[in-house]
Amino acid sequence: QVQLIESGGGSVQAGGSLRLSCAASGRTDSTYRMGWFRQAPGKERDFVAAVRWGSGGTYYTDSVKGRFTISRDTTKSTVYLQMNSLKPEDTAVYSCAAGLRQCSPYYYGGCYDDWGQGTQVTVSS
Repeated sequence: QVQLIESGGGSVQAGGSLRLSCAASGRTDSTYRMGWFRQAPGKERDFVAAVRWGSGGTYYTDSVKGRFTISRDTTKSTVYLQMNSLKPEDTAVYSCAAGLRQCSPYYYGGCYDDWGQGTQVTVSS
């Protein structure tokens, strides 16, 4: 099991930036992939981005390509989500997740075994 703690959420105006962090502890040596998901009020949870823990390969949903960057620091067992050019539609609770096994597709929540508690991101127009 991997314990995850997110930080870095907050309120910004449209066009602004935020950097989310997710610190992992526990069975981090077994991590295959880390992901960020978000859930807006009244909507389903959606995939945002993911990174392969070993290779560093990245994946993004189309709506954030070119604006968001996911990265990981294996020495700190931390994954980051740099969010630029934020839009009001990016408003949601953002959660990080750890996948401990090879699983497809990368955007499927069921491929992730452990989840953080989430951090609120609010973008005003």
